[in-house]
Amino acid sequence: MKVNRMIFSILLIVIVFIVITVIIQQMNASRSVALIPAPITEKVLNWNIGSEPLSIDPQLNRALDGGSVINNTFEGLFRYKGKIIEPAIADSYTLSSDGLTYIIKLKQTKWSDGSNLTASDFEYAWKRALDPETASEYAYQLYYIKGGRDYNTGKGSRENVAVKALDDYTLEVVLTSPMSYFLDLLTFFTYFPTKQSVVEASIDDDWTIDPKQVVCNGPFILSEYRMGEKLVLLRNQHYWNADTVSLDRINAYMIVDESTMLTAFEAGDLDIIDSILASELPRIQTEDASLKTAPSIGTYFYAFNNRVKPLDNVLVRKALSLAIDRKAIVESVTKAGEIPASGFTPPGLYDANGEAFQSVAGDYYILPEKADLDTARKLLTEAGFEDIKQFPKIEIVYNTNETHKVIAEAIQYMWQTNLGIDVTLINQEWAVLQETKRLGNYSVAKGGWFGDYADPMSMLEIMTSSSAINTTGWSNFGYDALIEAAKRETGQKRFDLLYKAQALLMEEAPIMPIYYHTDQFMVSDRIKNYEKTAMGLWYFGNTDITENN
Repeated sequence: MKVNRMIFSILLIVIVFIVITVIIQQMNASRSVALIPAPITEKVLNWNIGSEPLSIDPQLNRALDGGSVINNTFEGLFRYKGKIIEPAIADSYTLSSDGLTYIIKLKQTKWSDGSNLTASDFEYAWKRALDPETASEYAYQLYYIKGGRDYNTGKGSRENVAVKALDDYTLEVVLTSPMSYFLDLLTFFTYFPTKQSVVEASIDDDWTIDPKQVVCNGPFILSEYRMGEKLVLLRNQHYWNADTVSLDRINAYMIVDESTMLTAFEAGDLDIIDSILASELPRIQTEDASLKTAPSIGTYFYAFNNRVKPLDNVLVRKALSLAIDRKAIVESVTKAGEIPASGFTPPGLYDANGEAFQSVAGDYYILPEKADLDTARKLLTEAGFEDIKQFPKIEIVYNTNETHKVIAEAIQYMWQTNLGIDVTLINQEWAVLQETKRLGNYSVAKGGWFGDYADPMSMLEIMTSSSAINTTGWSNFGYDALIEAAKRETGQKRFDLLYKAQALLMEEAPIMPIYYHTDQFMVSDRIKNYEKTAMGLWYFGNTDITENN
């Protein structure tokens, strides 16, 4: 009996011990849970930039994909907000009575490494862009600054350029002549600051794509770069306006194929795509409110290599241009509301009288609504090709993209059918095409240009003899003189010179305008307050994400 009572007592003690242990564990668990903060959901934007940028260095980039990345990782003195230019790093400015000298006061801001950003950083960056050793294709954008161009060599000059940091937060800039659009220029990435110690410490000039090296001053900073796949941007905690930035992360994908990117968007894997498969547009236009259409200052064209026969003959260039049906291309091929182009400068630009520049300029020799086959054939005969069998084979080179492909196929068909010319198509990756054009290893190549600021000069200046962007081999000193004269004039006199310049460009026909862009892209309805300029640059510093319930 005593043994049974003893066993019972031991069992009771064990049971009580187990119960107390469980209670203590539960209490501790409860305390542990209370100490762990509730998980915070990251706000992540999945954005397709369309291709791998050639560069995301402010002074070296020349394309929209890299420009949009730079526009989110660096910041200049001013920034576009819709159509309005607002101060960014600039706090205020004064302009001298003769319209030549700007004194710009800077906000006290920091680089992403926590160091102070000063006026000297802008002085260094601008001089870096002008240095011929930098080989910036946008150096010409700074020729407006006094001493920025060496007229003996035609190249940029950093030695005597009139930009100077007067103190840590005051920048002085002296122009060669008054410019009504100088603040527009300051919104452009070539004018963004770069940190001298970082640039000069980089051995292979890869500081902008190496998260361990990069130092920037925009709302986001690079945290990862996978070549050909994606780059990742994180919120920059040292950005001067960081409290207004809502996004934590931007995944910027480099998907080239339009079918793949559309599938990813419709699956919810991408929030923004910038190029839409032409064959799917009719369905999307009727079914999907995610499709957006915005004004765009850009022209799609083909570049003729003016250095090779028979394209060195202006009659041949004009004949090829007249033999395409631009209306059929935009209505049956691209189908995105584009406008047939009869000149180089697109709609959306205005002269000093408030008149639409493109409308006043007119259509020149091009019939935008149809091909002019009679004139085209007549010009080929005058050029010595009465027997079209004597005409050499033409190659059209374009970069990987479904829309570029179908446009090339349409033009191939038109030239073969309308003129009897043998045409072959060559597809190259974006970076390869840029090098092909730079070296002049082509006969006809896909081109295109979006204005860097809302003025005809932003379009017409790229066709000057000294412009690295002009890969056609066309050089006309009369055209160059008109552009230079326009830089020294103001008001309607300036625009009259630009009208004459475009008339000369179209008369010489080094390029074949095809259509004026309209900007169509798709944005998920969970993305709020995104910004895209008429020049095609994205900005996400004010963007937010609202998840649908």
